[in-house]
Amino acid sequence: MIRLRRIIPNKLDNTYILYTRKRKLNLNVILAETYATVGKIPTELENVPYDDTSTFSDMVQFNFHKARIVVEEKLIDSLKYHKSTRRLDLNERKAKVENIMSYLEKCDSMLEVNFTTRRRDGTFTLIKGFKATHKSHRMPVAGGLRYSTTVDRDSVFALASLVTFKCAMVGIPFGGAVGGICINPKKFSAHELEHITRRYTIELAKKGFLGPELDIICPDLNTSEREMSWISDTYRKTFGYRDIHARGCVAGKPVSQGGIYGREAAEGRGLFNVLDQFIQNDGYMKSLGLRTGWKDKTFILQGFGKVGMHTMRFLTRMGAKCIGINEIDANIVNPHGINYSDLRNYKLKTGSVANFPGAQPYEGKNLICEPCDILIPCAMENLIKQETAQGIQAKIIAEGASGPITPAGDKVLISKNVLILPDIITIGGGITVSYYEWLKNLNHVYFGRLSYKYERDCNYLLLQSVQESLQRYFGQEEKVTIPIVPSETFKKRIYGATERDVVRNGLMWTMESSCNELMKTAREFNLGTDFRTASYVYAIQKIFFTIHEARLNA
Repeated sequence: MIRLRRIIPNKLDNTYILYTRKRKLNLNVILAETYATVGKIPTELENVPYDDTSTFSDMVQFNFHKARIVVEEKLIDSLKYHKSTRRLDLNERKAKVENIMSYLEKCDSMLEVNFTTRRRDGTFTLIKGFKATHKSHRMPVAGGLRYSTTVDRDSVFALASLVTFKCAMVGIPFGGAVGGICINPKKFSAHELEHITRRYTIELAKKGFLGPELDIICPDLNTSEREMSWISDTYRKTFGYRDIHARGCVAGKPVSQGGIYGREAAEGRGLFNVLDQFIQNDGYMKSLGLRTGWKDKTFILQGFGKVGMHTMRFLTRMGAKCIGINEIDANIVNPHGINYSDLRNYKLKTGSVANFPGAQPYEGKNLICEPCDILIPCAMENLIKQETAQGIQAKIIAEGASGPITPAGDKVLISKNVLILPDIITIGGGITVSYYEWLKNLNHVYFGRLSYKYERDCNYLLLQSVQESLQRYFGQEEKVTIPIVPSETFKKRIYGATERDVVRNGLMWTMESSCNELMKTAREFNLGTDFRTASYVYAIQKIFFTIHEARLNA
């Protein structure tokens, strides 16, 4: 074991010299053993694409290293004449890339908290919570908070990693972080959940894991605007009582508490926007044997929660038909299409889709393996494994959850020419609109308020100018007034953009530009339709140069 005394920079070769009590060593040589080797998958991950029993974090790490191998050569070459560094030889460039790649595969920090809560029956329950910060190269970090019995160190690390890459993919200047509490929320009353949430908030804030400039919490599995409101209120009244931006510590709040219109439906709308970019693309549709456009497209949903419900709304509005829904307690089908409004009202009333009168119970073996154009898994991670993937007949899979397909299943689906749209981009709508909400909280004004009246007056002046120009042209300035009637579409926008309009159009543009970058990356690296690897490649490049240019890991 080496006992460190001091580490000082070596200005001659831009490395570091580590001085110990007995000798001096080159720190780059010592750390080389921990670096990911260029061009190789780590030994412990080699069996992941063949083994469905691998952990969730191993699956995320495998996807990262798969993309790393693809992009490393370009990164090494790009450092040759990069403006932010001195000229490096090949070995130095390789060491630099290995260094940053090794940094990316690790978690910056992991917090575990334990506390007890008193139940209404007088008993006490030990509550275990986690908070993982994957990368803080961009600040603040942001990510979801989930309540589930599956929450552990492995899951929050994997999810935080996905958020880091997701933010890079959709161009949001956040780092990745995820929190979770290991409970079944259905077994706790609302009062008990409030106490647990507020206590968890205090534990995070005490240790510097919460704040509008540090760490932003967003809704995730089994959490909603209710929990976000509790967290915001707790933080503002304790650690953030002197912070004017305190409401910005969470996103997904009710609008009355500083939230933003459109956050609840953001994941579903973003998923629809991504799907739309491919459904309207002639090249990809022809390769799948499908017609361009939404008309008569059939889809099956796995999960009818927050993401699935809003996704179904947008897809059916465009003319697609939902022919089946796979839920944890029931499977329903209707070959003629399930009515969204009726199903939504039924679930809000009963809490389940079981016995829905507008569909029939599914009596087959596995609903997601039935023929359809689009399959949208919106449930949990690691649900579509190798065996299930072999039976899937969908032409397109748009992931509406984090990591629903294992690498083994992914490999099977790609071999079957199934177009997989990965979670890194499809559910990027949530973090995108969370960013808009954060900006709103920092600015303390809703979008459109300062320009609403000005835009309205300008539009009316434009109509008046057209009217006066026509009257002068026809020489009827004083005789007859030529009526200028705006169209119905223009009437709806004549008053300018509301906050809802700003959010919708901002999200649409973000998803559209991200899809274009994804397609461009896939073509550049000759990845075909392996968009999962392409999305990681694009994200790794952006994060790499952020870290390198800021010398965060020099």
